[in-house]
Amino acid sequence: MTNIETFQQALPHGITLSCRAAGTRGRPVLMFLHGFPEAAFVWDELLKHFSQPENGGYRCIAPNLRGFEKSSSPTEVSAYRVKFLMQDIAALIAIETADSGDKLACLVAHDWGGAVAWSIANYMPHVAEKLAIINSPHTGTFIRELSRNPKQQAASAYMNFLVRPDSEQILAEDDFRRLFAFFTNMGAETGEFAWLTPAVKEQYREVWRAGLTGGCNYYRASPLRPPTETDKGAAALDIPHHLLTVDIPTLVIWAMNDIALPPELIDGLDAYIPDLTIKKVDNGTHWVIHEQPQLIAGYLQNFLLQGFPR
Repeated sequence: MTNIETFQQALPHGITLSCRAAGTRGRPVLMFLHGFPEAAFVWDELLKHFSQPENGGYRCIAPNLRGFEKSSSPTEVSAYRVKFLMQDIAALIAIETADSGDKLACLVAHDWGGAVAWSIANYMPHVAEKLAIINSPHTGTFIRELSRNPKQQAASAYMNFLVRPDSEQILAEDDFRRLFAFFTNMGAETGEFAWLTPAVKEQYREVWRAGLTGGCNYYRASPLRPPTETDKGAAALDIPHHLLTVDIPTLVIWAMNDIALPPELIDGLDAYIPDLTIKKVDNGTHWVIHEQPQLIAGYLQNFLLQGFPR
């Protein structure tokens, strides 16, 4: 059985990321980025899968992003802007790929991790051969939908709660009742959450007890939120097209029952990504990594093998 290695990785610019990893150093590297209110452990099954020789024998690593679990948690909101999150991941990529060509085989990301990964693929395409995104909106389509589509504005209304100065205190109340509701309220209409076992709940509690301010600061630092009477939010943004393009092969896996990030967000993606593959999961929610890890692994496996026969 493959074991998960945990360690603290100090980065040259003073940030330390707590990491989970599997597989041998020196092998091609897959890096996995989590979202909110999650943590690196959500990738454990995929780390174990892809580190196996029969599945590529990759070196697989999942960092806790800054502000999460035992990673550094700067106090300033401005420290959670995407440019600093990118700096963390680029430094970690350099360390992890030093013995394997200075480039990831693939950067895999979900939710907020995807926001970082989209930017890295645009600004630093040389650090990864491929990109795989799971239910994380591309900046271009997200701005479009947040600015114009009442459906997306309503679906993202929770963002305007998370920027409140007291949001972390409220989220921690009643044994994190509202945070667990992120899973159940954003789930499938069937209401089945078999993956949310007592053991998984305790893993989340352990992460959340370490602090919630860092995670909330991601929303406070970002203009990507629905407009209000006093804040134009995403409607104030006008980003040039060339700053949104991705020129490396990209797989987008989209769970179609995601009520926070509806399927309209994948419409028009090909205008930004010439080499694009989209896989739709009809019965998956925003938490599809928990729900159907083997399906995700299969899609990733096929994507990784394209152009790289083993």
